[in-house]
Amino acid sequence: MDEACDFPKWDELIPDALGLIFKKLSLVELLTVVPRVCKSWGKAVSGPYCWQDIDIVEWSRTHETELVERMLQLLVSRSCGSLRKLSVSGVSSDQSIFFIVNHAQSLKTLHLPGSHMNNSVMERAAPKLSCLTSLDLSYCGNIGAQALEAAGKHCKSLTTLRRVMHPLEVIDKLSQDDEALAIAATMPKLKHLEIAYLLVETSSVVKIIENCKELELLDIRGCWQVKLDEKLVKRFPNLKVVGPLVVDFYDMNGWDNCSDNSSSSEYLPWDFADDVDDEYNEMLENDFWEDELPVEDVGMWFYYDINVADTGYDWPQSP
Repeated sequence: MDEACDFPKWDELIPDALGLIFKKLSLVELLTVVPRVCKSWGKAVSGPYCWQDIDIVEWSRTHETELVERMLQLLVSRSCGSLRKLSVSGVSSDQSIFFIVNHAQSLKTLHLPGSHMNNSVMERAAPKLSCLTSLDLSYCGNIGAQALEAAGKHCKSLTTLRRVMHPLEVIDKLSQDDEALAIAATMPKLKHLEIAYLLVETSSVVKIIENCKELELLDIRGCWQVKLDEKLVKRFPNLKVVGPLVVDFYDMNGWDNCSDNSSSSEYLPWDFADDVDDEYNEMLENDFWEDELPVEDVGMWFYYDINVADTGYDWPQSP
């Protein structure tokens, strides 16, 4: 029994070690439970140790823009410049985008599906995102080739790009070949590229394959105009091409295991007590922590605005 007392106590662990442990907890537990346990835990969770990887995609999809941006500022500020991964959906204001990039010294992964930024904002933000290796600009309807070109020119270590669109978002566009050509011209180190439902032609996709020689996975599902020559694809034995046909999840032969950079995050239930620490009382008073709607069992994998996990069922079939 005396020997057991020699082990370090939980409240005596250094903040770095506590941070590694706390990262296994849900966001709600980190913000409302951990700070109330003891002073050392409260200090650890209020510092940068727990906030190097921030994923609030699912939560942000079901909350008002103002609340999302308040939460974003709160968590990013806590990272104190050590932020390595950020995933948030539907960022609306330019101020929030620039707030992110001003804290992006160590940022490697940035997922901004459904954000409302335009080409000009991305062009100004890209120079401060030079450390990025993974970028998700899916469902961002206000950007185009200019934004992708800026990202490619300044994010020279980019290996993963996700630029998936909803079919209804591109229905009034004639072509998005300029986006594909911007990718081909500025992102030679890409290994994982998802451009599902982009309106692109075969020649533009061939340009990507020829210029991005390290490409290992290319998702062109829903790009109905693309007809890749089998001989061309065989020239790149390390390349796996998915599409343009859209198939059922169970016919994907483990595709979901390849797509480990998806913008989806684990569903978080938000049912907990009201007695949280003082920093969040104001948010509580404004229904900041309302109960989430239940996640449906079936949904559209590409469609970020449906309140489901990225399960991959019932994709729209090929015409």
